[in-house]
Amino acid sequence: MNLTEFNQSDRCVHFSCPERSVSPAVYILLYVCSAAIILLTVCGNLLIIISVFHFKQLHTPTNMLVLSLAVSDFFVGIFLMPVMLIWTIESCWIFVRHFCSIYWLFSSLLVISIYTIASIAVDRYLALSNPFLYMNIVSVKITCIVIVCNWCLLMGYNITGLYFNGNFKSSVLCPGECFLFLNEFWSVIDFVLSFIFPLSVIIILYSLVFLIAKKHATAIRELNKHARPNAQKITSHSMKSERKAAKVLGILVSVFLVCLLPYVIHSLLVNVIELQLETFRNVLIILYFNSTINPFIYALFYPWFRRCIKLTITLQIFQTDSALINVL
Repeated sequence: MNLTEFNQSDRCVHFSCPERSVSPAVYILLYVCSAAIILLTVCGNLLIIISVFHFKQLHTPTNMLVLSLAVSDFFVGIFLMPVMLIWTIESCWIFVRHFCSIYWLFSSLLVISIYTIASIAVDRYLALSNPFLYMNIVSVKITCIVIVCNWCLLMGYNITGLYFNGNFKSSVLCPGECFLFLNEFWSVIDFVLSFIFPLSVIIILYSLVFLIAKKHATAIRELNKHARPNAQKITSHSMKSERKAAKVLGILVSVFLVCLLPYVIHSLLVNVIELQLETFRNVLIILYFNSTINPFIYALFYPWFRRCIKLTITLQIFQTDSALINVL
């Protein structure tokens, strides 16, 4: 990922760990709040994973993509968020040198999240633009294969980028620093593949999704004027469900784009003006917070998720045939 780039000769000259300027009470409060955020992120996404994985009624292609997003958000809460919050509170990299390379290796989870959101946009576009083709071609098995390929390709891409830019060599690191070094060529390639391409897919396809949904709603209203009462009720219910699904996923995408925007702006400006390392950490934390927000979006707009939470917390998922419980 396109982050902060420094001259090899200036890496240690321009970096020093600042002394902590907060009181002990504030210091403890920051750690307590950080622990609470991490706990919400991990537990919230774990509930989504358990819900979609356990209940067979939720085994749909779209929910498999939701599951993939929840898994990446879960790992962000486990591996990336604690390290970044500690790094921000301490204003210095306090971990061992080799852990820095491991941290940037797991940073590919953010790119995986972006491509999963893009896959959800593709899924919704296909479902609305050509529902008969979608039902015949797109299945849970095919969606799972696409998800596995996405994870493998993006992890492989990140490992390749780290290796060819020397990020696995601990000798390039200075005490208290953890920078990701990318040459100019790789920075451009990375920015296009990690941001420009998936964001273009997300914005274009979701614009088309809402245009198609609007046309469908207009057509169905016209049809209902001449339909029988029972048929009208069924059609209206179907229309309402599709529009609600598009709305919820649209909110999910919109929140993600808002959280991603500061990071993209930072990536564009980092080679134009000199930015502080603290600025980079702050915009990255905003992006990490998206992993915390997503479960709350599902809880607010999906009744099935609230029912699944209740069944999980009350341990009813351990009962015989609990996977067959109607949660929709």
